[in-house]
Amino acid sequence: MIVYSVSVKVKSGHEDDFRLASKFNRQETRKEMGNLRFDILQSATDPKHFMLYEVYRSEDAVTAHKATMHYKKWRETVAPWMEEDRKGEEFIPRHPVEVEEW
Repeated sequence: MIVYSVSVKVKSGHEDDFRLASKFNRQETRKEMGNLRFDILQSATDPKHFMLYEVYRSEDAVTAHKATMHYKKWRETVAPWMEEDRKGEEFIPRHPVEVEEW
């Protein structure tokens, strides 16, 4: 399993735009066989700061996700709203480690 935490800062005034575009991307990603979880979080203290929390079965599932039309559309759509480049970090799950528990 692979977990990604992606930190995104959007330009002021684009918070709702980003949230809605990301919601569609999330809905489509959750239909992918290799995706186990996809959460969209917004900072309680900085409404321009979002975190995407994504869990995939494998690196192949991540690669497949990045090849989908909905992901490509999301990237293209949200790019002009970014205040800075998004920052992703990969994590290894330690608990739970069983796919069934996700």
